Amino acid sequence: MALINTIREKSGWAVGAIVIGLLLFMIGGDLIGGNNRLFNRNDTTIGEVAGEQVEYADFQNALEQAKNAFVSQQGRQPDETTMGYLRDQAWNQTIYRIAFQKEFDKLGLTVSEDELTDMVQGKNIHPSIRQAFTDPKTGQFDRAKINEYLRNLDKLPPEAQAAWYNFENNLTPERLGNKYNNLLKLSTYVTTAEAKRFDEDQNTKASIRYLFVPYFSISDSAIKVSDDQLKAYLDKNKGRYKVEEGRTIEYVTIPVIAAKDDSAAVRKSVDDLAAQFRSAPNDSLFVKLNSDQPYNGAFVSPAELPEKLRQNLPLQAGQVYGPYAENGVYSIFKVTGTKAGAQPAARASHILIKPEGTTPEAKAAALAKAKGILAQIKGGADFAAMARQHGTDGTTATGGDLGWFSQGRMVPEFEKAIFGATSAGLLPNPVETSFGYHIIKITAPKTNQTYQVATVTKNIVPSDVTREAAYARAQQLKGEATDLESFRKAVAKDKTLQKQEAKGLGRGDQAVNNIQGAREVVRWSYGAGKTKTEIGDVSEVYEIGDQYVIAALVGEREKGTADVASLKAELTAAVRNEEKAKQIMAKLQGKTGTLEQIAATYGPQAQVKTADNVVMNGGMIPGLGAEPLAVGKAFGLKAGQKSAPIQGEQGVLIVEPVAVTKPTTPTDVAAVRKQLITQRTARADGAIYEAVKQHANIKDERTKFF
Repeated sequence: MALINTIREKSGWAVGAIVIGLLLFMIGGDLIGGNNRLFNRNDTTIGEVAGEQVEYADFQNALEQAKNAFVSQQGRQPDETTMGYLRDQAWNQTIYRIAFQKEFDKLGLTVSEDELTDMVQGKNIHPSIRQAFTDPKTGQFDRAKINEYLRNLDKLPPEAQAAWYNFENNLTPERLGNKYNNLLKLSTYVTTAEAKRFDEDQNTKASIRYLFVPYFSISDSAIKVSDDQLKAYLDKNKGRYKVEEGRTIEYVTIPVIAAKDDSAAVRKSVDDLAAQFRSAPNDSLFVKLNSDQPYNGAFVSPAELPEKLRQNLPLQAGQVYGPYAENGVYSIFKVTGTKAGAQPAARASHILIKPEGTTPEAKAAALAKAKGILAQIKGGADFAAMARQHGTDGTTATGGDLGWFSQGRMVPEFEKAIFGATSAGLLPNPVETSFGYHIIKITAPKTNQTYQVATVTKNIVPSDVTREAAYARAQQLKGEATDLESFRKAVAKDKTLQKQEAKGLGRGDQAVNNIQGAREVVRWSYGAGKTKTEIGDVSEVYEIGDQYVIAALVGEREKGTADVASLKAELTAAVRNEEKAKQIMAKLQGKTGTLEQIAATYGPQAQVKTADNVVMNGGMIPGLGAEPLAVGKAFGLKAGQKSAPIQGEQGVLIVEPVAVTKPTTPTDVAAVRKQLITQRTARADGAIYEAVKQHANIKDERTKFF
């Protein structure tokens, strides 16, 4: 008894711990899960827009509306990839609702009850309502039907009522948005002088001569670029390198691939099905019950049959063919019907000889060549070998084989020759078409026979044993990889693994490079609701489709200006070109004479060229590419006057205008002004949204939940 009392006294703390553990287990969903109230009071906040916190529940309401709209339009539930897009849509709507409302309030914009009534029943009917209540036959809008619909709204199904009220609730923010956008868009103004200048810049053309020394004429290895130079260049060009938040990870994938035993197991089951298929009383039902693909009872020509099945032509009704293995699938075919079709099909090979011009002499030479090749084939040369050697179209790789095709697919002269043949074999003479001369071999003569085929397919999929083995391998790698260094060592040790890198993953990304549905990996890289993922951390094992993924965080980028490390290659190239430009310009400085004389003095790397039809506002030099600074300089000089050396995009230039031709027809200033106003207002909606969004100081923390 004393012993028992001692145990009770000594184990009081343990009993208490067990009780606390049970309590945590029972209420864990609210206490330590995603809706934690005690340990993380901010877990219900999904982000912040313009200083206002966005609660999870409010965002879910917006998401549910987007989801319901998708289901209503598409007639199906969204998959996980689509849900990612819907979350982005709901988030953008949330940004719009909060950030723009603050702008509306600043300006005192409102929507009155009379305006709303006018949009539903008045003179200015909302476009969606007008479309819904327009007779598709007459194209006439029926106002009486709106009134009838609203009178009977309370008698409609609940989902219809909810859809209307949702539409009605969105009328006010939509109208406010239109008012706000119109205030800015309708303020767009183009002066007469601006229109004239734009028209002149667009239609004035110049012929120029230029000396060009490309940057690649100096070896990259001859230019050393320091980190201080990269930093200075970035500081000078910050506006060009604005970035959003991003993460960079290294990762490996361990695919789950069906093993030989898996394939053998599927083959055994397919063999059993083939035996049953032969005596099945209802073929379509048998396919429905046993196939991974649905039944298709259409009659098809040989051109539409699978190649494995075509090899057995002509097919016999009631016969079962297969199993055949192809592209990870076993297939069994049963011919359930045959009949004559409307269009014949045939199979042929050809060797196309194209004339090297349009003259009669070129055509005669091509025909003579075709006849010579045909004579060699008749003499015993292999048709496929001759096609690979002499063919001039895309069939050379297949020895000229065109496969099966139905009548109506080829040019008339070609089809007439093939579908006019009554037996397989080489046609006696070349056939002329608009493409050239064809040497034709009929592989299978025309047939009108079509077949109805019931197909049972079974995918060769990995077994649970195979999947578990791949998972065990992934877990073993994870056990060895406790940090970035050990992760890299473990991957390097296993020669079957290939480490890959994904740069600049956005907070809302759904994919990692070409791995679709990798949302969990992206969330992990941002912290996913737990303590922040640090550089060097290694993820858990994620199952994504038929592969396991393990990642390590190797870099993070905050919103703002990119850092030197993430742009090192790009910045190095830019700084290197600046240094090359300095060397080239120093060598050109002070040189006089014609462009040819300056080029000769500089050396063989300098080229003198001519360009016509250079447009002022195009910024392009034909034959060279985008060189806006050089083009601008050329239009600022008189004919025959040379510029100083110019640091261009691809090299250093000296430009010399030869002649400038201005437009001779009078300018329709009103039309040009209208054109410019239309262009600018068309860009306004997107520009307004981005400007408001940029000043809303948005914090997107959706990765805590999705």
